[in-house]
Amino acid sequence: MNVVTACAICRNPSTVRVHPGCQERLTDNLAALPALYRQLAEHLAPSRRGDSGRTGSRTAPLPVNERVLDLRARGGIEGVVTTWERAAREDLGWDEPPFRGDIQQTVDGAVAFLLAQVPWFCDSHDAVDELAHDVRRLRAECGAIIGGEKPPRRIPVACPCGTVLRVTLDTPGIRCGGCETQYGHAEVFQLPMAERSAA
Repeated sequence: MNVVTACAICRNPSTVRVHPGCQERLTDNLAALPALYRQLAEHLAPSRRGDSGRTGSRTAPLPVNERVLDLRARGGIEGVVTTWERAAREDLGWDEPPFRGDIQQTVDGAVAFLLAQVPWFCDSHDAVDELAHDVRRLRAECGAIIGGEKPPRRIPVACPCGTVLRVTLDTPGIRCGGCETQYGHAEVFQLPMAERSAA
């Protein structure tokens, strides 16, 4: 008889540690990162949207899009995937990651390593939900820049303890910082909308 617990990623009821669909989404999001990293290079020039010819600052803007620069620099996408690779290698008792070259090569190599370890993360790693969240956030941020989309709108909902949680429609689950209650995707949308504070 299968014991029903909660999926380690989405927190919905599950008879396995991670739903197959959640594992597939993690794999798809990871696999998308190297190509997104390359595509961001085409978006380094600052956006002209909303440019009325006036500047709200006395200093000239940077000649590059800072969000893109942050994602493409060391510590951006590279920083996230190499941190997870180092954590996995340490937990597995393996050697440190090899030197792979420039940032693009480092991203490619770290992602390839992580893709090979997705089943292990889903079967064993205590923080697989954090990995899934980090990778999903990176993919969404890159997609918003490349597709010119606005980031997903955050909806304020109220936990019974009084803490306001800000979620998006694709939030897989969230833990309340006030009372430590863990909500799954469906549960979080059963919470009442938070009242706006009076201005």
